Formats: sequence, C-alpha cells, structure tokens
Amino acid sequence: MKSLGKHLLAEYYRCDENAINDVQKVEEALVKAAEIAGATVIGKSFHRFEPYGVSGVVVISESHLTIHTWPEYGFAAVDVFTCGDHVDPMKAHEYLKEVFQTQNATVETILRGVLNIPDLRHKPGGSCITGNCGDKKIG
Repeated sequence: MKSLGKHLLAEYYRCDENAINDVQKVEEALVKAAEIAGATVIGKSFHRFEPYGVSGVVVISESHLTIHTWPEYGFAAVDVFTCGDHVDPMKAHEYLKEVFQTQNATVETILRGVLNIPDLRHKPGGSCITGNCGDKKIG
C-alpha cells in the first residue's frame, strides 16, 4: 500500500537510566539516528527536566523524530515520522534501541497519507487536490 509517509511509534523499556537522562547523549543519539535512516536534519530542540527526564525533537526535511524519557522507570517513547521512500525509520529505531541499551521494545508503524491516487509520490510537483498531480491527470 502506497502512502505519503511512515510513522513509527516505539516504546523502549528497561533502558540505561543514565543514557536516557543525559540531554546531550539523547540529542546526539536522535541526530545520528536520523542520519543513519537517510534523513536530512534541519533543526533540533531538547530539554532536560528536573529532577529527571528529557524531551526533544529533531526536525528533518522528511518530517521529525521525537523522544520523551522517564529515567526513573527506564522508559522512553520515540516517534520517527518520515515522508518519501528514501528514509528508513526502522534503521533509526534499531540504532536508538542499541544506544539506550534497551532490554525490551515495542514498535508499531502507521502509514500516513494513504490516498486513493494512482502512482502516489511524495511531492509530485503539482496540486493533487485540483486533479493535476505532477505529470498525471487524476479525477
């Protein structure tokens, strides 16, 4: 099934508490995960909470990666949303599991923008709403 994007929702259990409470390490890990997945990083913002926990976002040309951590529970929630076909969100997920020394993880992938358009492509170069979807006429 063709879609505009993939949204990976991951939950990491029994992580290294120090790793997921270190804002610099978390930031570096998410940026590297984006790069490993083949994405283009265009911005980032991270915050460490007191007494513990980190939240952050890496904005990529293809969408975003986000994280929220609860070190006191050894838990992190991660989203990797990518558009187009050249980025592999699962590569980011596998890297982050390793960096955070995750003992158990769950992951769900949701297809975003599943549209009833023949030859669906990301950024086709026209307005699919008006029926001129790139070089294809639809409707």
